[in-house]
Amino acid sequence: MKKKLAITAAVAVLTFTSCKNSDFEGYTKADNGLHYKFFNQNESASKATDGEGIGIRYTLKRLPGDSLIFDSKTSGPDGVNKIMLSKSSCVGCIEDALKMMAKGDSAAFVLSADSFFLKTNGMKELPPFVKKGDHLTFSVKMVEIRTKKEIEENQKMQMAEQQAKMQAAQEKEKVDLEKYLTDNKITTKPTASGLIYIETKKGTGETPKVTDMVKVHYTGKLLDGTKFDSSVDRGEPAEFPLGQVIPGWVEGLQLMRKGGKAKLIIPFNMAYGPNGQGSIPPFSPLTFEVELIDFKPGQAQQQMPQPGQ
Repeated sequence: MKKKLAITAAVAVLTFTSCKNSDFEGYTKADNGLHYKFFNQNESASKATDGEGIGIRYTLKRLPGDSLIFDSKTSGPDGVNKIMLSKSSCVGCIEDALKMMAKGDSAAFVLSADSFFLKTNGMKELPPFVKKGDHLTFSVKMVEIRTKKEIEENQKMQMAEQQAKMQAAQEKEKVDLEKYLTDNKITTKPTASGLIYIETKKGTGETPKVTDMVKVHYTGKLLDGTKFDSSVDRGEPAEFPLGQVIPGWVEGLQLMRKGGKAKLIIPFNMAYGPNGQGSIPPFSPLTFEVELIDFKPGQAQQQMPQPGQ
C-alpha cells in the first residue's frame, strides 16, 4: 500500500466551516479553495483518514481544454491505484479532496495546477503543457478504504506467509542439495555461509579483492542441470566489479587465483533468494563452473551485469 501514484504524497484532515459559490459551473467552493461536486455520496459513512490505505480509480485533466493528463486505467488491469494517506501537501490540495470521500463515493474536484505540480508532486517548475494559473479536474471513485488495523493485520499475515514459504523452501533445498551431492559423489563441506567451493584447477598468484574487477568464463545451472547462463556459450568472457554480484560469487571468487577453475554450489540465500532472477525460479540453489581469467583494481561506480541476467 506504499505505492504513490501521479498524485503522490498524502493526506491531512479537512474541516469545512462553510461553502461558497464556485467559479466553476456545478461545483461548490470550500473555504480552503477546493472546488467539488459529488456524483455518489454516502454522507453518513466514515471518510478516509490519516494512516489509512485507499484504492481509487481516477482521471486527471487540464483546464482549460479538458485534455487528459492521466487515467488510472493505464496503470493496471483493474485501474485501481493504491496509496497510503498521510500529511497533506498543501491546503486545498488533492489530498484534502480524498479526505472528503467514503468508500463507494465518486466525485470531481477542481484543483490548482500550480499547487498540484509544484507542491504535491514537488516539481521545480510546471510541465510545458501547463500554464501558471491553470486548473485541473480530478475525477475519482473511492474503491477501497483500509484502516490502520487492517493494514497492520495484512502485513502480519503477509510476513507469516513469507516465513512459511521460506521455511518450506529451506527444507526442500536441504533435500535437493543432499540428493545432488550424493548423486555427484561430492563430499566437500560447505563454508559457514553454506557455499560449497570445489577447486578443479589451481591458479597462481594473489586472490581478488571484493573491490576488484574480475574477468571470468562461467556456466550457470540449476540443480536439475538446466543451464540458464553461460559466457562460454557466448564465446566472450564476462567482466564486472566483484562486489556487485550475488554473495555466492563474492565469496567464491575471493578464494580463487588467476588461471584457476572452480565449481560453486550456492544456496538460494547466497544467490537470487525468494524472488529469483530472469529464468531462475525463486528459492533456487545454483551451480557455477567458473574460470578466473584475470582481475585488476576496480573503477569507482562502474557497473556491469550479474551472472544470470
